[in-house]
Amino acid sequence: MTIQWFPGHMAKARRQVTEKLKLVDIIFELVDARIPMSSRNPMIDDIINQKPRLILINKADMADPNRTKQWISYFENKGIKALAINSEKGTGLQQIQKATMEILHDKWERMRSRGMRPRAVRAMIVGIPNVGKSTLINRLVKKNIAQTGNRPGVTKAQQWIKVGKEMELLDTPGILWPKFEDPEVGYRLALTGAIKDTLLNLQDISIYSLNFLTRYYPERLKNRYEMEEIPEEIEQLFEVIGKRRGCLMAGGIVDYDKTAEVIIRDVRNVQLGPITFDLEVLEEVKESAD
Repeated sequence: MTIQWFPGHMAKARRQVTEKLKLVDIIFELVDARIPMSSRNPMIDDIINQKPRLILINKADMADPNRTKQWISYFENKGIKALAINSEKGTGLQQIQKATMEILHDKWERMRSRGMRPRAVRAMIVGIPNVGKSTLINRLVKKNIAQTGNRPGVTKAQQWIKVGKEMELLDTPGILWPKFEDPEVGYRLALTGAIKDTLLNLQDISIYSLNFLTRYYPERLKNRYEMEEIPEEIEQLFEVIGKRRGCLMAGGIVDYDKTAEVIIRDVRNVQLGPITFDLEVLEEVKESAD
């Protein structure tokens, strides 16, 4: 399975982000805590190049907290500072300013040594669609939105939003599209609502989630669907869940489509607890360390 976005849209998005890069001091790369790797644009390092960056692992309340800590360590071992946040609730946002100033410390010191007066940090939020970029902007600026436009070197249409006295955000986030050839990445994006359900078969998405839960979170699966043991065959598992949730057609036959919808909805609504789906990279790191 390969899902391709319109090449023209991808090229335009990349061009827009690249053009805006020269206007900012730092990039805030927003990823979904449930899928920190799958929710990144695979060309992000190439696009951002050497620009200072802070990875914000959003929706942290929906992900496995132990795995989120491992992801923070993973990124920091790559030389990239990362923070766990929740833009919806505002959790962790107070750390952003401090982390930003730590990242930009050397640049600001060079400015001071040249007799330049440090100005407000200019930042841009980038990420794939539906990862929470607009919510983060609104949460950071609170109700105190003030725009300053038409600055020297800033295009006329470009507006800045003040975040306190020490930071300015570009008013529009940079949108980077996901691209994937690995079907599992597609299923993860679909499970977290990053891509439309219509792009993939719902039963395929739910089967992926059940196989994943059976392997990594079996007790949660058993508790949610009131099972003493998990059936070995996926078809039997569908039957059990369908009957438990009343997803039946005439004659008491399990409706697989409705059952798939129930499973996906339960995962998205955290009914099986906070889950992290991107685990392969973490396991590879652990194996190489052992």
